[in-house]
Amino acid sequence: MSIVLIRHGETSLNAARVIQPADTPLSERGRAQAEAVARRLAARAGPAAVLSSDLPRAFETATAIAAATGLDLRTTALLQERNFGALRGRAYDDLGYDPLATPDAPPLGESVAEFEARVARAFGEILALRAALAGDLVVVTHGLVIRTLLARHARLAAGVDAPASLANTSVTVLAPAAPHEALLVNCTVHLQGSARDGGKGLSGF
Repeated sequence: MSIVLIRHGETSLNAARVIQPADTPLSERGRAQAEAVARRLAARAGPAAVLSSDLPRAFETATAIAAATGLDLRTTALLQERNFGALRGRAYDDLGYDPLATPDAPPLGESVAEFEARVARAFGEILALRAALAGDLVVVTHGLVIRTLLARHARLAAGVDAPASLANTSVTVLAPAAPHEALLVNCTVHLQGSARDGGKGLSGF
């Protein structure tokens, strides 16, 4: 019984390296990726429920998973991506600096401290829900959320490297008991052909 973390499928803005507004939907390839990871999870023994960020790109991905597995789908705003406020909708490469390296909140957005505190609350909710289940909890969320969970709340297994970036619909598996060993990180074996992205999109927005 595990916690299975899924990053949402690709969006057109993600592929174009734009910091995404909250209402960004999946692209055509993102929907194909969501269907692919849904088939992978449907073939996995053990999923018992799906918990998702309520932002459209994650919710669309989670809906595909719930449809393929027949599982209940719940949402929480705690799993939303970090709020970059006034930077959303702007091209990352035009900013002239890396907003991830700035701990302060951008205008109308979240600071790193605020974001990490929210992710910690989300992890508490994940653990409570997983403990109430008889199988795996599938969690559909965003790149920076997963990276924060790995950095702050999990332990990488021997031979497992911390990812420099997370692919769309990548699968990361955590053990449900502390220290929450990361048993699998950033796995995309379910993506084939045109469903694979070029690896140049933003990995955490």
